[in-house]
Amino acid sequence: MQLPVDGGRWASTGGRVTAHSARRWGWGSGRGDSGRSGAQAAKDAAANAFYELDSTQRDLRISIETIAAVDDSPAARTAVGDFAELGRRIDEASAAYIAAVDAHDLDRDDLTAAAADRARQELQQATNKLERVRADLDHFAHGLGSILQQAETQLARLAPAVERARQALLAAGNALDAVRDKGYRADDLAARLARLAPELTRLNEGAGVHGVQATVHRAVELQRTAEELRAQAEQLPRRAEEIDRRLGTLRTRAQALATRAERTAPVLSELRRRFAMACWEDLQPVPEQAARAVAEAEGRIREAAGARAEQRWADATALLATARALLNQTDEAITAAQERLRRLNEVQASHRGEVDRTRFAVRDAQRLAMAGRSTPDPRHARPLDEAMARLDRAVEDLGGRHPDYWHFLMELEAVRDTAARVVQAIREGLSTGH
Repeated sequence: MQLPVDGGRWASTGGRVTAHSARRWGWGSGRGDSGRSGAQAAKDAAANAFYELDSTQRDLRISIETIAAVDDSPAARTAVGDFAELGRRIDEASAAYIAAVDAHDLDRDDLTAAAADRARQELQQATNKLERVRADLDHFAHGLGSILQQAETQLARLAPAVERARQALLAAGNALDAVRDKGYRADDLAARLARLAPELTRLNEGAGVHGVQATVHRAVELQRTAEELRAQAEQLPRRAEEIDRRLGTLRTRAQALATRAERTAPVLSELRRRFAMACWEDLQPVPEQAARAVAEAEGRIREAAGARAEQRWADATALLATARALLNQTDEAITAAQERLRRLNEVQASHRGEVDRTRFAVRDAQRLAMAGRSTPDPRHARPLDEAMARLDRAVEDLGGRHPDYWHFLMELEAVRDTAARVVQAIREGLSTGH
């Protein structure tokens, strides 16, 4: 085989094949070249182990950063600490690999077999160290499991939650503009919406500044508040209509009660003329109290109308509630006087119906107390016996010259209440087996 002449190099060597020229043209073999190849293979294996460890560490760092941003639990803090410790071991293994590579130039012409073998051993040791750390890193990554899954789930909520909050705020602003266009000031709603601006600023700063959990929580709260504001803005016209309706209704009711209050005086006059003082004494203040309550209610209604005109909706609602309570109390007092006269008229004409109804209630309770027993339970028999005696005394008291019919009615009502309590106690005992 004739070799090409390279710039006279062949001639200058006198036709000899040097070690450099043999490697250059692929000549030569033996332990020197075998050692160099083994060292180069060890170098390639170490480089591959270094690359795989670095890739695994970078992927796992993303997972750890996700956990650190979302989870502040003891388990999460432990995972972050363990990863930092693994990072120190990775740095040590990487430093050993780099030192082994830098210590040996495998392309040197004068690389001896001993030097190549020493390079191969040190590079193999670096590879083993890299692979051990990577195995520990894989085991650590496998152990993250549920912590990482929970963190990723929480992180996945972030963007949708932020977007929902922004859309809710936009909807609240649009609803507020719409009612203002209809002539409603809605100053309180506007002020509440303006107070959300700092929270929106923090929301826009994002999880990088405030953390994922805090940002998700802020987004949820902003959405909830904004939706409440939007709903209240949309309901404002209906709220105004409802207040207008209640104003009209309460005005009419106040007028009607004022008329009824005036009719209470004749009722009391008849009670005083026909029945004992005990039957009507407690009703004496009713006309004056009713007139005063109606006047006060009318005052509250006028104040509510003023608040409505000024669009102070909460004040108008509160004033109307006060007026309604006053009118309810007045209605009950007037009705009580009229009902008193009716009941007294009935019992004066004949008390037999009240007595029979009350006696039946006691007898019915007694029959229930004896059901399945030869003797009643003293807890049931004693109050029923006392109730029956109380009924008899009430009937006897009607025999006087000026009977207190109202006391008679109250006594019979108390007797029926006693019978009802005994019946309830018996049924509760049956249901519990006692």
